[in-house]
Formats: sequence, structure tokens, C-alpha cells
Amino acid sequence: MDDTPSRIPAALPALRAQAEAAGFIMSSEDRTGALLAALAAARPSGRILELGTGAGEGTTWLLSGMDHGSRLTSVELDPAVQTFAREQLGADPRVTFVSGDGGTWLRDFDGPPFDLVFADTWPGKFTDLDRALALVAPGGTYLIDDLFPQPGWPEGHGASVGRLLAELDEREDFRCVRLAWASGLLMAVRTS
Repeated sequence: MDDTPSRIPAALPALRAQAEAAGFIMSSEDRTGALLAALAAARPSGRILELGTGAGEGTTWLLSGMDHGSRLTSVELDPAVQTFAREQLGADPRVTFVSGDGGTWLRDFDGPPFDLVFADTWPGKFTDLDRALALVAPGGTYLIDDLFPQPGWPEGHGASVGRLLAELDEREDFRCVRLAWASGLLMAVRTS
């Protein structure tokens, strides 16, 4: 079976070209994107949080799965990189872009929980994990990627990944499944 997505979002080629031209190499791959679209589609009128907009490739996959009643908040530390997403996707009223530190945003956010949290950066994954998990609604999904070795990992980061996976597996309030697929994923569903 070929697991290459058969449908891609309309904005994806332009976002990918802009990211490549800028030397941004940390975009979500297409299989992860297809999963994001499916998870977003499973949440009609859902509240979705993306930590790490990057150039917007994950954002466009999420938007492609969302219905008209769903809302997406996408947080990115680097406003220059997020500019690509804002230019291509900013006219969509379902998305709100936030430029700033994801950890600070997580600590300061006081709104309702999210049905889907995609942590595609360090905040919400390797830092501020408890706060990100606290923002997942009961029955909601938390997804992380890039758990296989990646270009640019700092020395010793593999041990951090191992600790993160062990910590998530031990939680009583989430059911986790590791996916040895795409860039290495973990999906966790809040049970309480």
C-alpha cells in the first residue's frame, strides 16, 4: 500500500516553495499533514491549537480538514517564517496567527481547552508539556511529531525524546499510541 496522500491542500506547493527558498527545513511532512487533516475533520466546530506554525505547511493541512465552524490558533516564535503562512492563509477567518514564544503563550492562555493540540516545536513538547496537556479537552487529541532523529537535533536530544515518550506513556489521564511512521509520531487522547 502506498501511503502518499492523494489530496494535498491547494496552498501547500506555494508554502513549500517559500520555505525551501528561505532554507526552512522543519516543515511537517505530507503523511503527518494528512493525519492532521483527518484529525481536524473528526472535530466538527473544533478548537485546534498548533504550536509551531513554521512556514505554514501543517497549518494548511489542518485548515484543509476543518469545517467552517472550527477555529485554529497557530503560534510561532519566528515572525519572519510565519509570514509565509500569513500571506498564503491569513485571509481564512478560521485561523488566528500568534507571533511569540510558545511557552509564554501556553502559560498566559486562559481560554477554553482545545479538541486538538499539535505540538510541532519545543514548547508544548519538551518544555511546558504539562501546560499543553492541560489545554486538551476531555476526549481531545494531543499529537507530536519529529520523534525520529532529525537534522539539526542538538547533541543528546535523543535522550530527551526517550524521556518525553516515557513521561507520556506513564500518564493516567491520556491513552497514547506511538506511530513508527512519517517523522515518528505520538498521539495521545485525554481520558479524563
